[in-house]
Amino acid sequence: MVWQGKAFGALVGVLAGGPVGALAGAFIGHLFDAQSETKAKTPSAAYTSSAGVQEAFFRATFQLMGHIAKADGRVSEDDIRAARAMMTELRLGEREVQFAIELFTQGKVREFPVDDTLQGLYSLCRERPDLCRMFIQIQLQAALWSGRIDASARRVLARACDALDVSAYELVQMEALLRMQRSSRQPDAAQPAVNRLTEAYQVLGVGHTATGAEVTKAYRRLMNQNHPDKLVAKGLPESMMRMAEEKTRQIRGAYELIREARNMK
Repeated sequence: MVWQGKAFGALVGVLAGGPVGALAGAFIGHLFDAQSETKAKTPSAAYTSSAGVQEAFFRATFQLMGHIAKADGRVSEDDIRAARAMMTELRLGEREVQFAIELFTQGKVREFPVDDTLQGLYSLCRERPDLCRMFIQIQLQAALWSGRIDASARRVLARACDALDVSAYELVQMEALLRMQRSSRQPDAAQPAVNRLTEAYQVLGVGHTATGAEVTKAYRRLMNQNHPDKLVAKGLPESMMRMAEEKTRQIRGAYELIREARNMK
């Protein structure tokens, strides 16, 4: 089963977080399509960099999702609902749904070769660290949708990060951003202020004991790295502007929360 770049990208995007994520997915698809066009004279290389990566990514996504769901020894109703919700959100056809279920089921098997699967994916994506990070973000999102990320699930996520060369620091930042994004859509009372503040520090990548100057420096560094105009200048399509703006909004929100808590000027 092979997907065209932008179609695959949209699939990844919805998995990664709805409309905003779909923009991210479109960008990934754009990268795949661009690679295929530039390597049109070498079909085998184009397949490895585009269609082959797409299929490997799709397979590994649902297989690892199933593996994480079964990590504690059983797949809960919440895990199943989360997987089904993703398939519905993706608007997969009957054939694609059956394929995704098959992959999810494969991942649940005790003997599932999780390390081989991850290493195989990394061999195709080692030149695209952004795609490796997106893979981890999808797994985090799935776990959040199921309502739990227990110790056994975190161990699998840690193995996946290690295999895909995603640092523990990046994992913490991804989770903090996803949780802040979710809490920002809920009433303020839905989450204790202390938890929101902890997530804000994690988003900026600093600890509670950091000085005001260190907090501001971390904030400015992240804003500089993720400024939409600069990302577009580096090749980010205009269609990604909304996603970049959403990310900078979350970073700014984290900084403002810390400033308010510390009475910083």
